[in-house]
Amino acid sequence: MLTEIHPKLPMRNKLRTKDYYINQLGFEIFGNVDHDGYLMVIKDNIQIHFFEFKELDIIDNYGQVYIRTNDIDTLYQTMLDNNVDIHLNGKLETKPWGQREFSLLDPDHNLLTFGESIM
Repeated sequence: MLTEIHPKLPMRNKLRTKDYYINQLGFEIFGNVDHDGYLMVIKDNIQIHFFEFKELDIIDNYGQVYIRTNDIDTLYQTMLDNNVDIHLNGKLETKPWGQREFSLLDPDHNLLTFGESIM
């Protein structure tokens, strides 16, 4: 019955979030209407929604998304080539649970973890 999931994450500043996801991560705007206080982006089969939360305390933000990929090494190198900051504790590595993963923090400290199964 369930077919897709589109995480919804908080953002303090729509223009800054839009710039990060489009110009650094390579997403595109989803939809043809600009909604006040709401942003939708898409890349390949991944769609992420954002709601405006201007008072968000980024230190207390626990927004997290795990995104599966089928070419983690190329994706990681693309992030490095585009000067995207990799999380200090999120460098590309093989995890004991059979995934190769790396992580980023967006401008609002939403954690984006990218992973590919190696099993």
